[in-house]
Amino acid sequence: MPYTSAVSNDSLRRTFDAVPEVYDRVRPEHPAAAFDALFAYVRDRRDGNEIEAVEIGPGTGQATKTLLAHGARVTAAEIGPRLARFLNEKFAGEPRLRVYDEAFEDLDLSPASYDLVFAANSFHWVEHAVRYTKPHALLRAGGVLATLSMIQVRSGADRGYFDRTQAIYARYGEPAWKPGEMTPEADEATPPEYRELLASPLFGDVTLLRYPWDQTYDTAAYTDLMRSYSNMQAMAPDVRESLIAELSEVIDREYDGRVTRPLVDVLVMARKR
Repeated sequence: MPYTSAVSNDSLRRTFDAVPEVYDRVRPEHPAAAFDALFAYVRDRRDGNEIEAVEIGPGTGQATKTLLAHGARVTAAEIGPRLARFLNEKFAGEPRLRVYDEAFEDLDLSPASYDLVFAANSFHWVEHAVRYTKPHALLRAGGVLATLSMIQVRSGADRGYFDRTQAIYARYGEPAWKPGEMTPEADEATPPEYRELLASPLFGDVTLLRYPWDQTYDTAAYTDLMRSYSNMQAMAPDVRESLIAELSEVIDREYDGRVTRPLVDVLVMARKR
């Protein structure tokens, strides 16, 4: 098999480290309105303007940039050494950012010292055993655990591209991410942590906000985006490039060299009890 879903979760989350430049070039920033809502929620029950934040898996800093712009001091846990170096170089001279080349699960930080623990498209990588207990331990009373998740939904905006390409993906094995398995409607887009937080005795005041956020790419940009996916990086390079070449041909021939991903960015916030 060119790809197998038996690849471990830990191995998959380390694949991003292979392509930091590509990742930085094609991964978009999140909607500004989501961060406005997040910081309004964080500041609602605290005095002072500066926010002490822990960011889980910042990658190349798409969300980090906005956290800093909102006045946060950011302690970033980035498991990939190349990504951590890239992040330090990108924000060289920024005194409010400290980057640790460690998994969030392993990072030794002072308990009850932070106002926000935040993850953008990375919370699902955190080991479930500590997914809520560690943020709870790090947060001050009333501190906030928040996640942003890009969720692809069914929409005519994609012009049928994702259904059309299922047969191509199938010929290369069964990727961990299946483009055809999308949330039926935008108002149903809900990451699992929302329901888990609602049931958790550790957090309350759980809030979910959705931001429709379609992204359109030309063939070259979408090719780079595919290379930034963990399941693509888990493939043998020759197999990955063969798959991408087939997909690119379809995009050029049948979709005028453009792909639109119908997305909803979902913000989930909860407050430490």
